[in-house]
Amino acid sequence: MKNKIIVFAALVEAETITHLKQAGVSCEANLKNAKTSIKEGSKYTKVDIGTSGRYMVEMSTGNIFGIKGYGTIHRGHFYGTVDTTADYFWGGYYPERKSSPLPKQKWTIPALTFAPAPGSEAMIQA
Repeated sequence: MKNKIIVFAALVEAETITHLKQAGVSCEANLKNAKTSIKEGSKYTKVDIGTSGRYMVEMSTGNIFGIKGYGTIHRGHFYGTVDTTADYFWGGYYPERKSSPLPKQKWTIPALTFAPAPGSEAMIQA
């Protein structure tokens, strides 16, 4: 598990630096604050970016969560497991799930048909 977390932290750091360079804000201070550090705990391992906490990895399952406050996981911000880190782009403020684009297709929508309202038959015949 420790090796997977080290690989995850390196991936987060590399994609954050790539994102900073693409955005044109890759000054020395920003690159310094993109460095990741790992702090192990008994139940969770914290992955910090710069001087602030960003992710917590549950040691028993490998689940990756965002944080509410330092040392408190945010169960509403679940980002997969250490085995599925390649499914996300970690360079932004929040991770974004990578998705394969849908093939270009022409979608057809059937025409809408409505049943006549009761009593409208008399209006049609008149």
